Amino acid sequence: TYDGVKLYAAANGLSYKYYQPANGNEATDDDRFDAMQAAVNGGADVVVCAGYLQEAALTRAAIASPDTKFVFVDGYPLSDESGNVLTNVAGIAFKEEQAGYLAGYAAVKDGFTKLGFSGGGGGTNPACCRYGYGFVQGANAAAAEKDVQVEMNYSWEYGSSFSASPELQTMANGWYQSGTEVIFACGGSMFQSITAAASANDGAVIGVDVDQSTQSDTVVTSAMKELSDAVEWSLAKVYDDTFSEIGGVATSLGVEEDAVGLPTDSWSLTNYTVEQYEEMYQKVKDGTLAVDADYNNLEQEYSNLTLKI
Repeated sequence: TYDGVKLYAAANGLSYKYYQPANGNEATDDDRFDAMQAAVNGGADVVVCAGYLQEAALTRAAIASPDTKFVFVDGYPLSDESGNVLTNVAGIAFKEEQAGYLAGYAAVKDGFTKLGFSGGGGGTNPACCRYGYGFVQGANAAAAEKDVQVEMNYSWEYGSSFSASPELQTMANGWYQSGTEVIFACGGSMFQSITAAASANDGAVIGVDVDQSTQSDTVVTSAMKELSDAVEWSLAKVYDDTFSEIGGVATSLGVEEDAVGLPTDSWSLTNYTVEQYEEMYQKVKDGTLAVDADYNNLEQEYSNLTLKI
């Protein structure tokens, strides 16, 4: 997210600054609000805030500074206590179900038949839920095309805080030892626990949000959101006076805007080609293939996939 701020500023001769809330991982809503207010007091035209934890502080900041624009990455429209939508906040979300689908499809096409999904937020985080449901759909579709049956362990256990933990590593270790070949690590620093288990068991991992291949040689690909590009796109609307198009409304970016996808230049898939991926990507882009975003439909019967929740 910060890369997008820096790139846009550098390309347009603008200044920028990172305001870190006090108390690090223990930051409170007050800490986050103070950081936002410091940015406003420092003369910011626009403040970019990333992650759902920003909601309470961002609502306060937007009400207190109606002439300042805010970009809420991985966010949604916000309202004041009277229910009035805050038009100075642009909620920018992503179609994670598309990225998850592409990852699940690629994994099965590459030859994996025993998969795992370990998600953050305890099953309450919409972005993680969309990733997971898309992953299931893509894996099932590829299995149907190959006329094979695949299995998937699917769990929110130990992911409520998005943190690495010995318990999570033990769970992932058990999965690998029971035959799971690749796990989609969908939740912040949970990644460290899952890659540690993968390294100990010669297993594979699918990263999330950004290309995580540089963080562990167990990563075969990543389900990515083009966070930097999305921030640059949003900031451009501040300075070309079209912010009203995204302020106060829900914006969801996906394949159609090249905002989600897999990193074809760094993946280590061996049986699934870039050409095959690009063909699938185009089907989603032109609407030939639609990925269901309603993760309430997760627990259904799948033609070629057994889901173990």
